[in-house]
Amino acid sequence: MSSQSQIASAKTRQRRTKPAEVRIDELMNAAQTLFLEKGVEATTISEIIASVGVAKGTFYHYFESKQHIIEALKKRYIDYFIEALDQAVAQCDPEDWVSQFKVWVSANIQTYLDSYPVHDIVFGVHHHERKNNEKNMVVEQLLGILTGGEQAGIWRLEQPHLTALLIYCGVHGVADEAIANQLKDISDFSEHIAQQYLNMLRAE
Repeated sequence: MSSQSQIASAKTRQRRTKPAEVRIDELMNAAQTLFLEKGVEATTISEIIASVGVAKGTFYHYFESKQHIIEALKKRYIDYFIEALDQAVAQCDPEDWVSQFKVWVSANIQTYLDSYPVHDIVFGVHHHERKNNEKNMVVEQLLGILTGGEQAGIWRLEQPHLTALLIYCGVHGVADEAIANQLKDISDFSEHIAQQYLNMLRAE
């Protein structure tokens, strides 16, 4: 091969080479799209790599299996969910614990409604995990609000962590109800749910 051919070949390889984080995102996005369209079981690794236009070796360079890419999608979903709640609550007055609680409930329901198809893919439609990082992180997030409100004298909690866990499970239950009933505008719905919980917390 001539020097010019070698240089041209090297340039071609360079153009095709992408940073690892870009290639990983491409593979994950392709997998998520196919999982949503066809289901996890019906989607093959060959279809994922064909969608991205890479060799099978590229897939296995970043992911050990289809289950491994599902785990990566799960982590990305958890990060997205937590960030959405953080951003919503951050808009509130840091000393207004009632508003923070209401916004947390509303953002939780809205984010879940916006993303439940992906949620069902990464966790399974009827998932039951005793060690669930998403649940633990969201419960801790809520626990911070409940603890702040208790310290401010707004409500009294005998078992803060258990209270946060019960609210978390209840919010996801009513969110599933909203999905089942194809509820589009959840503003009044979320406000009502939050107020019911505030009544239970004996908010002033």
